[in-house]
Amino acid sequence: MRDYVVFGIIDWHFRHQRPQHLAQQLAAHDRRVFYVSVNFIDAADPGFAVEPLDGEGRLFSLRLHLKGAPSVYDAPPGAPQSAQLRAGLGLLLGWAGAAPLVALVQHPFWFTTAVVLPNSRLVYDCMDHHEGFGGVTPSMLAQERALLGACDLTVTTSSWIDSAVLGKTKRSVIVRNAADYDHFATAPVDVYRDPEGRPIIGYYGAIADWFDIDLVAAVAGALPHCAILLIGADTVDAHRRLARYRNVTFLGEIAYPELPRYAHAFAVCLLPFKVLPLTLATNPVKVYEYLSMGKPVVSTDLPEIRQLGALCRVACEPDAFVAAVREGLVPSTPADIQARQEFAQAQTWAHRVDALLDAAESVDDEPLVSVVVVTYNNLELTKQCLASIDALSDYPKLEVIVVDNASADASPEWLRDWARHGQNRQLILNDRNLGFAAANNQGLRAAHGEYLIMLNNDTHVTPGWVRTMVHHMRRDATLGLLGPVTNNIGNEARIDIAYGDMAQMIARAGDYTRRHMGSLFPLRTAAFFCVMLRRETFEKVGPLDEAFGRGFFEDDDYCRRVEAAGLRVVCAEDVFVHHHLSASFNKLKHQERQKLFEENKRIYEAKWGAWVPHSYRDAGDRHD
Repeated sequence: MRDYVVFGIIDWHFRHQRPQHLAQQLAAHDRRVFYVSVNFIDAADPGFAVEPLDGEGRLFSLRLHLKGAPSVYDAPPGAPQSAQLRAGLGLLLGWAGAAPLVALVQHPFWFTTAVVLPNSRLVYDCMDHHEGFGGVTPSMLAQERALLGACDLTVTTSSWIDSAVLGKTKRSVIVRNAADYDHFATAPVDVYRDPEGRPIIGYYGAIADWFDIDLVAAVAGALPHCAILLIGADTVDAHRRLARYRNVTFLGEIAYPELPRYAHAFAVCLLPFKVLPLTLATNPVKVYEYLSMGKPVVSTDLPEIRQLGALCRVACEPDAFVAAVREGLVPSTPADIQARQEFAQAQTWAHRVDALLDAAESVDDEPLVSVVVVTYNNLELTKQCLASIDALSDYPKLEVIVVDNASADASPEWLRDWARHGQNRQLILNDRNLGFAAANNQGLRAAHGEYLIMLNNDTHVTPGWVRTMVHHMRRDATLGLLGPVTNNIGNEARIDIAYGDMAQMIARAGDYTRRHMGSLFPLRTAAFFCVMLRRETFEKVGPLDEAFGRGFFEDDDYCRRVEAAGLRVVCAEDVFVHHHLSASFNKLKHQERQKLFEENKRIYEAKWGAWVPHSYRDAGDRHD
């Protein structure tokens, strides 16, 4: 099961709405959920505080450290803020022992933090038309556009929003709001009563810019024998503007557990929203809650209400709205009540999360990745390499192509058996050693993937390595070749790391890569023990130069060719692959190896000029 990091739009303990409902249902569907609050802890060092929200270890509220504790609604985070948030999340993932992830983003502020989570799918839960809110800055709207462009999936709450994101995001699906049916369907024993015994016309929710005060005034004036009960935070001074109506009562915020006590007192439930771009995009949660109680609903003419048909009365002009409320005051028939509740019972948050999981965890939109492994003897290392790919890649759309260069040990026989036991496996057996470049070219030509990886057989991969590399490639079109950091290589990709076995390696590598989420740095030459490229790059640059024979300098040469094509060669510090280093070459005699090195160096320098020896990063550039 995937873990979900929900980057919230509100604090967990604020008004109970879609964010909390989705998180609770994800946990009920056996996912671990870390709900990231919009309220930060003002601290200069990365960190987090966790609040368990259930007794089963599946739901947590999380507050991250962030210097200055800014509001997420004002502006996107700057580079230092993003770095601190990423570092804090890295600590969380280490603490949690996180599984493969879904980053569910509910506000654009979080984009630069969420986009770098390792081995993750990025999902934008676009529940509002942000431009419709007053005071949203151009920089925040630009951040939302970047989020839409980068995410794997956009979840929308209405047809209006779904149309608005069309062409701006890879894939979208409508997952509307819903109700906690069981919470609202049955009336509590102590239902609220109007002190004067009047029928109650009610509303609960935010009383904000989109709340039509004039429409409520028309209802209050036309129906003085009824009580108008308004529940929620009043941020537009509606209390003062409606003060002359004796039958209007404001109760302020009521905690979610107490809402049914008041809502069941409503004879008619109101949705008095102004018709604005913001509300045209809105799928109101409360309409499902009103219908769960079997109550008549009167709303202004909004698209998401109109699609409910006869379940709600719709009117916009004051006289028509008042007439609809009068009709609603006539006691409902049992059949009407049943129809409303049966509809609501099929529109619960559990239903919505079923749809969310189907879309968010689908691999249909993930690109096929082909891994080419060239082998020459060293069967035990080959077994470890291939076993690690199967066990740790967590990437179902993966094909593995092994090209054996006429191994003299038991490799061919073992590989034949290996190939028979997996639909995603191909085997090419050469009758002579064609060399590293030619064998890789064979594998690359046989590959079907959109992304291609060349991987030595003396390697051991780490959890989620494929998807994290793919995400780097998908985020940056300038990348031509991408390699991981490692324990053992003769260039800048080597890091200081120590471990005694592969289990310890995975733990130590995870500590390192989580501290460097999203981090890339340039390489002069990516060593081809592990390197990813796009298929289009391979087709543009061409195959490896087979003039280099058994090996040496084919990777230097290919990097120069990629750079000549206008693309970059980089290393991902959030991907680690263990490397034994030159397991095949180490079996050559020193003189033979040196001769091969010098011959290939001459070939390289004839094409590119003086070879620049590989080097490690300076101490100031290396991160521990």
